[in-house]
Amino acid sequence: MKTVLLSVALASSVLLSGCVVSVGGGSDSHYGADWEDREFNNRKHIADLETGTTYESVLRKMGVADFNELFEKQDGTYRVLYYRTQKTMGDGITTKDECTPLVFRNGNLVGWGDSAYSLMH
Repeated sequence: MKTVLLSVALASSVLLSGCVVSVGGGSDSHYGADWEDREFNNRKHIADLETGTTYESVLRKMGVADFNELFEKQDGTYRVLYYRTQKTMGDGITTKDECTPLVFRNGNLVGWGDSAYSLMH
């Protein structure tokens, strides 16, 4: 009986030695791939934009922005959508300095990037 138990214990340890349970393994690399894909897609979509495109068309193409601002000036209503296009810190939090601003005046795209945003003020 002892020999059978010893044989079973030895066989079990050999057979189960290749089994590894990974709890939450790979989630960091999957998250990393997600934000990299998102940034790449945002840059790709922004590169294809043209001034004069309507706010609704851009929103359909780009999806929900990371940040959204709206304000009135004498020459019209401005909306700024911010889309994440580059990572500056690996903290998992998106900040405006990691985003490209898209500037709309009266519902039409008038420019994007820091230069367009600066000209608006």
